[in-house]
Amino acid sequence: MTTTETEVITAVTARGALVTDRLGTPDTHLALRAVSKVYPTKPPLHALREVSLDIDRGEFVAVVGPSGSGKTTLLSLMGLLDTPTSGEVWIDGVEASALSEAQRSLLRSDQIGFVFQQFYLLSALTARDNVATGMLYQGLAPAERRSRAESALARVGLAARADHRPGELSGGEQQRVAIARAIAGDPSIVFADEPTGALDQASGRLVLECLRGANELGATVVVITHDLDLAGLFDRQIHVLDGEVTA
Repeated sequence: MTTTETEVITAVTARGALVTDRLGTPDTHLALRAVSKVYPTKPPLHALREVSLDIDRGEFVAVVGPSGSGKTTLLSLMGLLDTPTSGEVWIDGVEASALSEAQRSLLRSDQIGFVFQQFYLLSALTARDNVATGMLYQGLAPAERRSRAESALARVGLAARADHRPGELSGGEQQRVAIARAIAGDPSIVFADEPTGALDQASGRLVLECLRGANELGATVVVITHDLDLAGLFDRQIHVLDGEVTA
């Protein structure tokens, strides 16, 4: 991180501390304020419309809605993978939507872990090395990345499979490797987009248990799903329909 980037993030954090009335309570970890996302198609696609919500530190939250409701767009904005057309996204007191792409990237690598429906594992690498690659940009020495990767695999019950490549693992095991990769860097927030969508019910429950384990160790966990039965296992549900939060 350059001096300029450090100064900007420090300044924004200080600015956030002065406007806590816009961020709910001091426990608010993630806040959206009147966030809209419009894609420049013909006609324009309004994926999200004036969404405001707060997620507190340490919550275990499901974002629920049918296909095309705006769930994945919402995750992309909360996870700083995209920027809103209008509105503000705040993470831990920082107005992230006001940062440059380089600064958002630093914030992502430092605080956020992602799990997707597709596992995105490198077939030539072992489970351990796949997990370690998720920490390449954190400035850690190779031995530290390896140690953290092994610890994360143990947390998801795959310590004995660390030397196996993705082709030697079941779908559920591959998704648990992906979760280990997301949590190995000790992020404060974990986002998961339909993490059980490609799995059978038993494997899906194991994956959910792994995410719950990350939450019990302190991470705020936000999971996108269209599965109402699965959503019922979370502490809170946010319902999205036609680009709006309905409940």
